[in-house]
Amino acid sequence: MLQSFEVTARPEQGPPRLAALRIELEAEGIDGFLVPRADAHQGEYVSARDERLSWLTGFTGSAGFCVVLRNIAGVFIDGRYRTQVKAQVADDYTPVPWPDVSLADWLKEQLPNGGTVGFDPWLHTPAQIMQAEKALKGTGVALTPCANLVDRIWNDQPGPAAEPAKVHPLEFAGESHAEKRARLAQTIAQTGARCAVITLPDSLCWLLNIRGADIPRNPIVQGFGILHQDGSVDLFIDPDKLTDVTEHLGPDVRCHSTDAFLSALADLTGPVLVDKSSAPVSVADTLGDRVQWGDDPCALPKACKNSAEIEGSAEAHLRDGAAVVELLAWLDAQPVGTLHETQVVSQLEALRRRDNALQDISFETIAGTGPNGAIMHYRVTEETDSPLEEGQLLVLDSGGQYLDGTTDITRTIAIGTPAPEAQAAFTRVLMGMIGMSRLRWPVGLSGRDIEAIGRAPLWYAHQDFDHGLGHGVGAYLSVHEGPQRLSRVSTVPLEPGMILSNEPGYYREGAFGIRIENLLVVTTATAPEDGDAHRAMLNWRTLTFAPIDRRLIVPEMLDTPTRDWLNSYHAETREKIGPRVSDAARAWLDTATAPL
Repeated sequence: MLQSFEVTARPEQGPPRLAALRIELEAEGIDGFLVPRADAHQGEYVSARDERLSWLTGFTGSAGFCVVLRNIAGVFIDGRYRTQVKAQVADDYTPVPWPDVSLADWLKEQLPNGGTVGFDPWLHTPAQIMQAEKALKGTGVALTPCANLVDRIWNDQPGPAAEPAKVHPLEFAGESHAEKRARLAQTIAQTGARCAVITLPDSLCWLLNIRGADIPRNPIVQGFGILHQDGSVDLFIDPDKLTDVTEHLGPDVRCHSTDAFLSALADLTGPVLVDKSSAPVSVADTLGDRVQWGDDPCALPKACKNSAEIEGSAEAHLRDGAAVVELLAWLDAQPVGTLHETQVVSQLEALRRRDNALQDISFETIAGTGPNGAIMHYRVTEETDSPLEEGQLLVLDSGGQYLDGTTDITRTIAIGTPAPEAQAAFTRVLMGMIGMSRLRWPVGLSGRDIEAIGRAPLWYAHQDFDHGLGHGVGAYLSVHEGPQRLSRVSTVPLEPGMILSNEPGYYREGAFGIRIENLLVVTTATAPEDGDAHRAMLNWRTLTFAPIDRRLIVPEMLDTPTRDWLNSYHAETREKIGPRVSDAARAWLDTATAPL
């Protein structure tokens, strides 16, 4: 569980590895090779064995890919990582702003006379390859499946994850896996498919009420599944992982080794439901014309939490909020200039570990002070560890994996006296966060329809941020969960029970960063007395409770409803968290949550 601060990749390691990979291009007789940050299960987070992108390039972000050609190697990164990538990759690599520049457009520019680019069919989805091939049609550039060339040259590549699975108790799951399997089997039958292939580990874990530790900070077991119309499941997983869950799974879940997966697919009678956005190309190629494209049948039911999952998450957030308050009180008691980022990370983890329900942190804690706070997914190391100095802002983004819920909270903290421009930007970010928290909206709207509410105060000042407003969160599962998102590209309608983050921010490269994040759950709204009762509306229930730094707020910028919401939130924080903290932290909390 302890967070490590060691440097895991260095820019100077990249060039010799790139040279070795180009030798393999020659041997394979191709002009390029795609290196994604992905594994065969297409989750956001990967095990050490699958950190090919980081190993090759030095870039450690959670999204992106590299295209290695014989004369150029492009590292494709989105807006979250455009600062980070500059410090992590050698000059032999060329950062490419993605998705502003697509894979196809870049390949057409770099291979004007055409060429062949290889890819590992286990590490890419049909949706990705279809999109690129459509855009490359008629250019002479072809994508072709091949062996993984990075694995050929990675001599000390770690072995596969082998952690045992464990039962996720019914009191936290809220529904037995037999009930889930039967419910989803009906959904599959309605599509006309005979079965569905499940490749996302968090989907399998949710469906079967099991958890594991195959991915750092994510309680999942890696494997594949086939869910049949009769509700039975063929589960393909390392048998050694299942010792403690065999009785729990029962006779309707037939267990096989992972090596048997493709042969089982070959024997299926179609149609077979496959999610083109998450299954590997190898699955689609094996099934051929038996494929019926559709959504992962677990994705939406998993996203819409039941009452046990929601109340468990709410309770986990209160205990987690107490740990955060203890940290904030401790932090304020330290003389300015005496702490470093790593000390803050370690202290917060120690406070969370007092809770016996804590299984792990939910991601590597982000503790970035001053310019480091402008790196959105900053990971402090022994080499970057910086002191918290007078006038700086500290962005502290962290969370815990508890048996009853997953937390994710960000607070921006003033170290000493903040600069007026930082206070103004912080207040705009706060206004966006509160605006979203107060929102009611009609049933049927998706994240893209409402996420501008969280950006509008920044837009008036010609400011913005290059990440989504919010992501879905699992119930003691992945801290980043789909399909729900608060994003301008999300078309999935928001439904009751979905848990999402609300985290607007602002980042000034080389100076400071700001982010404020609470987790919210979608609920059915009750019409006010003067409202139209016949209109079905939704709103939010806040799960996260911890003070927002009043020293960074410019009160004159807040209108009355925004100020009232903040004062009410702080009063509720004081009421819910106060009894759970030490006397010293309670005294600090009373001051930190005083009305504006």
